[in-house]
Amino acid sequence: MNFVVAATVFPIIFIGELPDKTMFASLVMSTRGSPLRVWLGAAAAFALHVAIATTIGVALFHALPKRAVDAVVAVLFLLGAALALIEGLRERQRSEAQESLVQEEEKSFGRRAFVTAFVVIFLAEWGDLTQILTANLAARYHSPIGVGGGALAALFTVSGIAVIGGKGMPRFVGAATIRVVTAVVLLGLTVYSSVLAAS
Repeated sequence: MNFVVAATVFPIIFIGELPDKTMFASLVMSTRGSPLRVWLGAAAAFALHVAIATTIGVALFHALPKRAVDAVVAVLFLLGAALALIEGLRERQRSEAQESLVQEEEKSFGRRAFVTAFVVIFLAEWGDLTQILTANLAARYHSPIGVGGGALAALFTVSGIAVIGGKGMPRFVGAATIRVVTAVVLLGLTVYSSVLAAS
């Protein structure tokens, strides 16, 4: 595994996942069942998504010329930045409403915590910002194992924070602020990829 790539990927995915709906879902599910089972179910879903993102990302972008890959990655990073910024602006309007909505949607599920967590997270992550980012980064660095390792570490950490006691986090750092920071990071990556595509 390329640890430099993993270390580069970790903060990008970590910041992108912090205010995500899957974090709030993990938090709510852990109040209704075993936190360990919820974390294990979420971790299994994340692992499957990372495997899909890194293999599809690498397979798709290996078929394209390098300049085309850089251009596509730049566009995808730009779309990711726009998505993060839009979510950040919406988050300011939603604030506490999102968490209460998730609480209403999730029912008590006792011993089925692992399966429920797996299904909820697996379905929620399709087309998610972090899934798109993982595919982009795998294509950019040509290191599916390094990107996968960094992405998994970030996703497992965020999920762990959620089930252990992440409920108080939005009081200290607002979800909208985190989304805006994510957008800024992605805009920086957009510029970088655009320069590579133009050279």
